[in-house]
Amino acid sequence: MKDHAPRPDQLDRCRACDSDNLLLFLPMGDHPPANMFVRPEDRDAPQPAFPLNTQACLDCGMIQVADQIPDGFFTHYLYVPSGARTMHGHFEGLARVLTDLAQGGLIVDVGCNDGLMLSFANRMGGRTLGIDPAANLVANAAANGVEVHVAYFGPGTAAEVRARRGPAQVISTTNTLNHIGDLHGFMEGVRTLLSDDGWFVVEVPWGRDILLTNQFDNVYHEHMSEMSLMSLVRLAEATGMAVVDVTRLTVHGGSMRVFMRKAQAAQAPSAEVTAMLEAEREAGMQGAEAFADFAQRVEDIRDRLVWMLADLKASGARIAGYGAAAKGNTLLNYFGIGPETLDYLVDRNPLKQGTLSPGVLIPIHGPEKIEEQRPDYLLVLAWNFFDEIRDQLRDYEAAGGKFIVPLPYPRIVGGGEG
Repeated sequence: MKDHAPRPDQLDRCRACDSDNLLLFLPMGDHPPANMFVRPEDRDAPQPAFPLNTQACLDCGMIQVADQIPDGFFTHYLYVPSGARTMHGHFEGLARVLTDLAQGGLIVDVGCNDGLMLSFANRMGGRTLGIDPAANLVANAAANGVEVHVAYFGPGTAAEVRARRGPAQVISTTNTLNHIGDLHGFMEGVRTLLSDDGWFVVEVPWGRDILLTNQFDNVYHEHMSEMSLMSLVRLAEATGMAVVDVTRLTVHGGSMRVFMRKAQAAQAPSAEVTAMLEAEREAGMQGAEAFADFAQRVEDIRDRLVWMLADLKASGARIAGYGAAAKGNTLLNYFGIGPETLDYLVDRNPLKQGTLSPGVLIPIHGPEKIEEQRPDYLLVLAWNFFDEIRDQLRDYEAAGGKFIVPLPYPRIVGGGEG
């Protein structure tokens, strides 16, 4: 990984709509990149950490942080969606939508990761190509029967792929657009690669749900932008595209699937677009008060959770964490929860097992560790998959194990509680 030269820790303009009407509402101090896991032999080495200053655009409702990600970070990436059963069903449904839109044309998935979604599209008869800079995941994608062009996406990559494969009828990107620093350059790439009558389909967490359900942990350096629908409407308008439809999703604590087309091919926006834009206005996403209230709730959650964990530890309880998720690492570092509180973390992703969590350096094991050591409580850091996790741990709960779910407010579940 290349050296990281100092960069501004706040933005002076919105990266979606270019407004300078920005509010710094949740400065969270210095954090390591949330997926920069530490090898045990590097435990005592200095860890890079960068400011995590959360801003809101009061013109379009975008939540954003400055780009602090070291160069080359995404070329070796440790998050894969395949470990969560929920994502298999979700991506199968998305693949069906995309193959219907493509009607035999090329489907390109930007940020395809291990190829899970495209593997479903292939089984449905789709013609597909993934684009992703993470060379370490190409073998995973190939095992799923997915071809991947290894590169960062932008106008140059788009032109190269179009020259080789022709225009894409559908371009999709799931939980990737929120990782992009240059959104306008990304959209230029989309316009270059997309056919004139094609579709660009974006899935990202919905900023309104982040705001209303206290999801501060969705903010980390890789998530440079947490998007409102209005921010995507403005971004599309500025780049020759148009938002024509949207679907609300429950995945990841509340997300949206946004459908765009080139402006000359776009129909009038659907009623759901209008309804969701109104919901954002009602939530106050273009006013300072809603974000100030959010920041205060986060402080209240920190006080409550830290007190709860300290009280349990004082009573002799054994506590571990479930899910070495990036969002969990934001919570652990901002709340100052380390190995003095959590004995270890468990995660189903083998790429994370045997490492230490960034920042607070909690050891990470496979889920079998729970059976071996039987903690009294599991702090569910991957709370967005809590239903799936609880189902997987039926025996743990039946034997008296309990869960601590931190958001939207800390609560204990299991053993007759929750």
